[in-house]
Parts: sequence; structure tokens; C-alpha cells
Amino acid sequence: MALSAAIILAAGEGTRMKSDMPKVLHEFAGVTFLKRVMASVRSLEPETLAVVVHYQADRVAAAAQSYDDQVTIVHQDDIPGTGRAVQCAMKQLSEQGGVHGPVLIAASDMPLLDSATLHSLLDFHAQSGNGATVLTTILDDPTGYGRIIRDREGNVLRIVEQKDANSSELAVHEVNTSVYVFDADVLAESIQGLDSRNAQGEFYLTDALETAKSTGKVGAFAAPDPLSVEGVNDRIQLAALSKQHNARVCAHWMEEGVTILDPETTWIEDDVVLAHDVTILPGSYLRGSTTVAPHAVIGPDTTLIDAVVDDGATVERSRVQDSHIGANATIGPWTYLRPGNELGEGTKAGAFVEMKKAHIGNGTKVPHLSYVGDADLGEHTNIGGGTITANYDGVHKHHTHIGSNVHVGAGNLFVAPVNVGDGVTTGAGSVVRHDVEEDSLVYSENTQHNVEGWKPAWER
Repeated sequence: MALSAAIILAAGEGTRMKSDMPKVLHEFAGVTFLKRVMASVRSLEPETLAVVVHYQADRVAAAAQSYDDQVTIVHQDDIPGTGRAVQCAMKQLSEQGGVHGPVLIAASDMPLLDSATLHSLLDFHAQSGNGATVLTTILDDPTGYGRIIRDREGNVLRIVEQKDANSSELAVHEVNTSVYVFDADVLAESIQGLDSRNAQGEFYLTDALETAKSTGKVGAFAAPDPLSVEGVNDRIQLAALSKQHNARVCAHWMEEGVTILDPETTWIEDDVVLAHDVTILPGSYLRGSTTVAPHAVIGPDTTLIDAVVDDGATVERSRVQDSHIGANATIGPWTYLRPGNELGEGTKAGAFVEMKKAHIGNGTKVPHLSYVGDADLGEHTNIGGGTITANYDGVHKHHTHIGSNVHVGAGNLFVAPVNVGDGVTTGAGSVVRHDVEEDSLVYSENTQHNVEGWKPAWER
């Protein structure tokens, strides 16, 4: 069914979030509410996709345009309510050429709203011949939601908001999800007579259904999965919904052959890809576009962000961002891989090692207590504990190159820019400021001074 227009309501402040940030820009599984809803709606291929903004309008509009450069931004005026938001949207769309055919309206605080549910809603609307169709769901606890009131034949009579409902209406468990499909002509007529005579003093879009009944049939389609249409109004609901969603994500990957020792403490975002025979230990958080190959072991207490982990690698008690870890590499514990690292097969970044934009050749080991930044290390090189590549002179970053089969002693300092050839050995405590030819020995001679019988001033 061709969709003439889709209107996403993103004008509200979301006061119950108690945040300086608009509710729609809060994240769910690593992606903002607004981006998730826009992606699901855009999959329906509407001729026009409009987002209505008001609270921190410029900020929300900029976000929407960064997600979809074809989006139409509608500014709601100071008159509150979802009904007013749709009035503003329809007025602007009419001025831009008009809307003819079905119009989808969706709230932007439903982070799990999915394209399959929306496709089913549109199909139901078309087949039923409704002038308007409401997407509903059944909740064990409907607190906070508008109730769907039906007649004896099951037709929708009205939607009653929580604050306006009487005791019998509050007992209803079928609720409004704030997603609708209207025929454009029915919608245009239905929103004309809205008023604010209600407990919240707002223009309710739900009141438009009363008018829609006089021009066409009003129906309801129940979403098969209540989780997909659950809204988020506060941090408690955000936490609860996130946990339910994450449990499903973990269950999916376990069904695909991934061992997750403790799903309660393992968090996996939607775009993560895991191979069979991956093991994830407790306290791990996999984010962004992270991919993990077979037989890798992640955790415990590990965060991966946009990371690539190859076959058989282990990453223990570490944070890895935008880095590629080669097959059978060993990372951790307490390792920090900042963006831009490329670690080859069989490499090691051990305890209290930090790396940034480092290319580490196959078999090279940085066992502990070292910083390697803006550096290339060849193959089968060993870096002694306490080694630092001094890459920053206070103004510019400089590069260090250390060749293959190099043995770096403990406590070395490489002052970039510097090149160290293959087969070099360095003495403990060396400060390497100048290039070193291959197959050389380099050491720094420091004078040691002993003062016998010395005492600090307070003991003299």
C-alpha cells in the first residue's frame, strides 16, 4: 500500500525524563529514539516524511536531518498537544502540494517500533476500508496510556486519556500506542474542530477520531508484540524496556551458537554481529558495529565499541574502540585500545597497556605497563614493560616506527619522530631520540649518584 505521508511527532519536552536533552534524543541500545522511529517509518517509503519539532526545535531538527536529509521539518507553535502538532504538519504539507491517500502518524518515543508492525498496520487499514485505524496493544499494566473504548460489536468508540478516564475506563487493558493511519481527507476534516477542553488543556489527536467516525469507519489493529509499541516516558521505563530488549538480543545470539555465560550482565547492541562459538563472559558490553569471529572469548568486564575481533582472540577486562584485533591475539587485562589500532595475528597487548593509532605486526607483544601511540611495530617484536612512545611535542603528533624482531628493554622512551630498524636490541632505561640502524644495540648511559649517610631535613 502506497503511503502518501508519514508524520513523526517529536515536539515534546518529555518532562518526566528530567533531562536537559529532549526525550527523543535519548539513546536506546546505542541509537536515539528519534533515529530508530525514523528508520522504521522510512522503510515504508512514504512520499513525504515529516518530523514535528518544538522543544529545543533546532537541536531536534538538526538530528532528524542528520538521520535523513530528505526529511521535512515542521515547527509546532506554542499551542500544545498532539492534535496541534498534526494540524501544523498538515497545513505545511498542504502548502507544499497537498496530501492524498493514507497518512501515518507515529510518536517518536517508541524505540522498538518496527517496520513489520507498521507494514501490517497499513495492510489492515487498506483491507478494512477504515477512514482511520489506531494501532493498539494489550498491556498487563496500562498505567499512563490512553484506553481504547469499544462498543459491543468491537468498533472503536473513543480513546480516553489516563487523566480523563473514569474508573471503568481505567480498568481497560487495551491501550493506544499513539500510532495511527488516516485517509488524508478524513484527517484534514477531523483535526479542524479540535479544542483543549480536557484535563491537560491540550489539543488531543485522539479527539479527531470522534469526528472521523462521522466520515468513515474507525478501526483498531492490535500489534502482535506489545514490546514493539511500548513508549518511554521516564528513566524507569527506559531501563525496564532496555532490559527486556537486551534479554531478547542475548537469547537470539545464544540460539545462533554463542555462549553467553550471564545474560543478566551482558549487554549487546542491535548492530553487533557475533559468529558461532563466540564466548561472552559476565560484565561485557558490546556496542556499535562490533563484530566477533568464531572461537573468540570476550570478557569478563569488557567493553567493545565498533571493534573487530578475529578468530580465537581473547579480550579480558579491557576497553576496545574502533580497533581491529587479529586472530589468536591476547588483549588484557586492564588494556585500553583507543581508536585506530590494527593488531595482527598472535599479538599481545597486556596488563595496563594503552594504544592509539598503533599498527602491531604478527606475533609482536606489548606485555604490560606501556603506551604505544601513532606507531608501527613490525613482526615478532617484544616491547619491555614501562615503554612509552612519546608522540606529542605539545603542538603536533609524530610517528614512531619499530621494526621486526626487535627486543626493547624495560623502561624505554622513544621520542618521535624516530625509526628503529629490524633486529635492534635496546637496553633497559634507554631514551631513543635518533634513528637506529637494523641489527644494532642501543642504550642510554645515565650517571648514577649515591650520597652516603643522607637524611631528609626533618630527620637531621
